[in-house]
Amino acid sequence: MEIITIKNEENLRGMEPTVLVLGYFDGIHRGHQALFSRARAIADERGLTVTVLTFPESPKLAFLRFSQDLLLHLTSSEKRYQLMEQAGVDRLILKEFTSEFSKHTAEEFVDKYITSLNAQVVVTGFDYHFGNSRATVEELDRLFAGQVEVVDEVQFEGEKISSTRIRQAILEGNMALANELLGYPFSTEGIVVHGDARGRTIGYPTANLAPFDRVYLPSDGVYVADVEIEGTIYRAMASVGKNVTFDGTELRLEAHIFDFEKEIYGEKITIYWLDKIRDMVKFSGIEELMEQMKKDETISLNWRPRKSL
Repeated sequence: MEIITIKNEENLRGMEPTVLVLGYFDGIHRGHQALFSRARAIADERGLTVTVLTFPESPKLAFLRFSQDLLLHLTSSEKRYQLMEQAGVDRLILKEFTSEFSKHTAEEFVDKYITSLNAQVVVTGFDYHFGNSRATVEELDRLFAGQVEVVDEVQFEGEKISSTRIRQAILEGNMALANELLGYPFSTEGIVVHGDARGRTIGYPTANLAPFDRVYLPSDGVYVADVEIEGTIYRAMASVGKNVTFDGTELRLEAHIFDFEKEIYGEKITIYWLDKIRDMVKFSGIEELMEQMKKDETISLNWRPRKSL
């Protein structure tokens, strides 16, 4: 997949005819996947390429008072681009959403970012808005000379699949729901670093993870997880929290990887969060903690997905 970051819109002209997908795709959830699937089908039928025009960061940064969570994503940029390519996207065009960009009228947006890309067909969601007037898909159909394909709402359990719903599930620790809505396991990538080495002393050594990207984390708790190391998947139990039993004050991501003893400091690993076992609890001592961890281990090793993603 070719990736182009727009600096000068004039550079977009002269491209081959394409099916253009519009939207902000944080997470590439099942609703987004429906857009790419429709675009790929049309492109194959008509002998066209598939192009996606989107933003590397949330458009909200241009409008709202800044808070750190505005910089967070559901998946890393690397993962998002990988998922797009797997969905059949040929070209990804990234445009920063700035104050200047937000001032474009609907007509200017169509001319600069749709017509100039030689789009023959535009595919977008039913709730897509564009331009400084927040024009609707009905307005897009009027302004654009080509074909506009509007993809209907994708639902799960009677509710719309959306990035907002997925974020809420993650922040509540409801990983089973988050993964169902995404269509793949939510993950955290990072480098294994040295921690307190306390887990070794109680028979549960952990890999401490320093996350790479600005990606949301599940709520504090202990989770069933899979860990990917050098392309191999291992079952694990992972935790997010401050290790309150030992009066910890720093947020830690730790994973006890079953049937794995190799030292992997400095290596990149990925934690796939599968299901929450329990909240973080302050235990009276090591014996009580170890008893609970044995229960957590049994749950983790016996856990099976409720549905195939």
